[in-house]
Amino acid sequence: MQSSNAANRLDRLPIARFHRTTLVAVSFAYFFEFADINSFAVTAPRLISLWGVTVNQIAYVTSVSFVGMFLGSVVAAWIADRWGRKNALTFTTMFFGFFSFASVFSWGTVSLGAFRFLTSAGLSAMTVVAVIYVSELYPAARRGKYQAYAITVGICGTPVTNLIASAVVPLTDWSWRLVYLWGALGMFFLVFVRQLKESPRWYESRGEYARADAVLREIEEQVAAETGPLPEPAAPAAVPDVPPAKARLRLLLRKRYLAPTLLLTVLWVTQTIGFFGYSSWAPTLLAKEGFSVEKSIFYVALTTIGAPLGSYLASLVTDRFERKWCLAVFGAVIAVCGLLYGLTFNPVLIVVFGFLVNLIERGYTALAYAYSPELFDTHGRSLGTGISYGLGRLSNAAGPLIIAVLYNGSGYTSVFVFIAATWLVGVLALALFGPSTRRIRLGEAARTRPVGA
Repeated sequence: MQSSNAANRLDRLPIARFHRTTLVAVSFAYFFEFADINSFAVTAPRLISLWGVTVNQIAYVTSVSFVGMFLGSVVAAWIADRWGRKNALTFTTMFFGFFSFASVFSWGTVSLGAFRFLTSAGLSAMTVVAVIYVSELYPAARRGKYQAYAITVGICGTPVTNLIASAVVPLTDWSWRLVYLWGALGMFFLVFVRQLKESPRWYESRGEYARADAVLREIEEQVAAETGPLPEPAAPAAVPDVPPAKARLRLLLRKRYLAPTLLLTVLWVTQTIGFFGYSSWAPTLLAKEGFSVEKSIFYVALTTIGAPLGSYLASLVTDRFERKWCLAVFGAVIAVCGLLYGLTFNPVLIVVFGFLVNLIERGYTALAYAYSPELFDTHGRSLGTGISYGLGRLSNAAGPLIIAVLYNGSGYTSVFVFIAATWLVGVLALALFGPSTRRIRLGEAARTRPVGA
């Protein structure tokens, strides 16, 4: 029997500088992920006039971006298991920053679509790795709150980018390119790399107990020097001394992994279509309905100010109430507010309902980031989280095409009826099939990993 007792040793640590440093680094990566994820949405209205881009071409670029997100999520699950959580986080952040920079030099819809495909792959991959990284380093009783804190800081990238875009995009025929240059600043994540630690739980899942113990000792020494003597950790559960097997795709066909993977796939499919159907299309649809490019971008920028508040709201409830019910309530509220958004053309109400959609949806996302990795043990966490998140993103390869058909065939309001219905499907799935996780510790899941799984 071998174990470095990573779960119990991490869970009994008080929050210290180590945790805060990790939070700042992850928040920085999230900031530029959220800054970059809607770059095309806020530049598309300008490209309609400059390049003669049509609604169908916008759907093309948006769709290939989500195909990229799917592939990025799957690859992220693979590299996070083989290279480690820290190395994977660094690589994926640098990857999306580099291709956002490449987008600055796009010369047409096809080239921009190709660069957005690669950028989006990096964005999605970074998100998957960051969610896993935070879930494995923070104490079980605080992990939900710190997932939400990271999103609260990171989500500020959306309103900041939208406000920047509203100011610079209309200036000249080339100034829209500055939006993609802004997203490329995520490559400065390298500043934080030396201060981050690899996940001891990842080492332990590979049977590398000595390396896990070495990292744990470094963390414990840093925390003890700051907060004083540490309490003794709980005794480890017995772990069979068998060589760890690789987490292969067929692992998800086992009952203990298949059910949560299917549930999370529904969660992320409905969140992806429900949110990105709104955020990716709102500026363009407003422009199509007669609002100027400047006003459509500015109105959407104002609505995204609610996003950080929503993530902070999630931090207040995530560890106090059952996450599945928080998600269900948040999803229902988003459906109602999103539908009301689509039923009004009053600028004040557009901003009010858009603000509420962004506020509650970002809270929903923060809750989902905490909930998703809790449904798996360490062995299957990266694969299960990555596949379900990736399938969710892949679904929106069809989402923009559906929205384009609805808009062209039935009009503006039908788009938001469809989006509201999508959210309600996710609410029902969570309410009926979502397991309760608030009191489940990640360590308990890791210690019950099936022999030879």
